[in-house]
Amino acid sequence: MANIYIPFGTVEGQTARIAEYIAYVIREHGHEARAADLQSSGDSFPDDCDGVIVGASVHMGKHEGFVTDFVRANKAALERLPSALFSVSLAAHGDEESAEGYVEKFEEETGWRPAHVGLFAGALPYTQYGFLKRHMMKRITSSKGSPDTDLSRDYVYTEWDGVRRFAEDFVAGLPAAKA
Repeated sequence: MANIYIPFGTVEGQTARIAEYIAYVIREHGHEARAADLQSSGDSFPDDCDGVIVGASVHMGKHEGFVTDFVRANKAALERLPSALFSVSLAAHGDEESAEGYVEKFEEETGWRPAHVGLFAGALPYTQYGFLKRHMMKRITSSKGSPDTDLSRDYVYTEWDGVRRFAEDFVAGLPAAKA
């Protein structure tokens, strides 16, 4: 049985939901998994983990700085252990080239090249935004040709089957003694 640590950064909460779902899938496969919000848990890295899946959301074209800091601080452990990255962005919903570009930029900034990367579409939670952000996001969404501009509701684009496959692929790649 492996113990998997899932540190993540989130702004509106979709990355947290994805991290918790990944932990759930890993537990379904008989392993331990703990998701941890890096804003509250900091750069600490548990000694007892057998693998790490880092999650980060993209806002304004960048992953959260505190996730970048975590990866830099723990790069040696991430390279030693089985590790993966999942990146959550609206670009992953139809603009995969941009979503891949965000990950390439993250890799350049951190020096970490995860062997396993998941690109997941996030959400457009209009009801959580303030007035200005709600209208700015509507304008951006409309300019991309999306019909999802009803400000009275939220839109979730995450493909949960893809998240499940990502988690299961990670578990399948664990060393035989742990898997």
